[in-house]
Amino acid sequence: MATVDLSSYDPNLVPDAKDMTFGIVVSDWNSEVTHALLKGAYDTLVKHGAKQKNIKVCHVPGSFELIFGSQQLADATDVDAVIALGSVVRGGTPHFDYVCQGTTNGLAKLNAEYDIPFIFGLLTTDDMQQALDRAGGINGNKGTECAITAIKMVDFVWKLRK
Repeated sequence: MATVDLSSYDPNLVPDAKDMTFGIVVSDWNSEVTHALLKGAYDTLVKHGAKQKNIKVCHVPGSFELIFGSQQLADATDVDAVIALGSVVRGGTPHFDYVCQGTTNGLAKLNAEYDIPFIFGLLTTDDMQQALDRAGGINGNKGTECAITAIKMVDFVWKLRK
């Protein structure tokens, strides 16, 4: 199977983020993965014009806590989008399924209830290598993809409100 960097994109198709504000909530569980996702997201936002002072980073213990952390960040600040970053690696118990489904449902609910986008950056992989491959490895960096999505969704909202 050929490896593909799924995070490649045309930078000319990304709006300017200079006036946008972002929150990033990152899980510290599987930090080798999640902190690489954070670096990808943060660096991409800055690359596309976001000011460092307009990027608020918050850490939570695990992926399930991304829901509450994202909600609290949205309530406590005036961000235009929240990026939630986490990693759950399948183990030998159903815990994986509960955490993945609960986090997915919780972040989806925030998208339905708030008027800002919450970007889903939860890696759900069968093993640690798959996670590393998607956190700056051979398959790119999902954090980068989440940042691009956040910029495009803020631009989408702003265009609707003009």
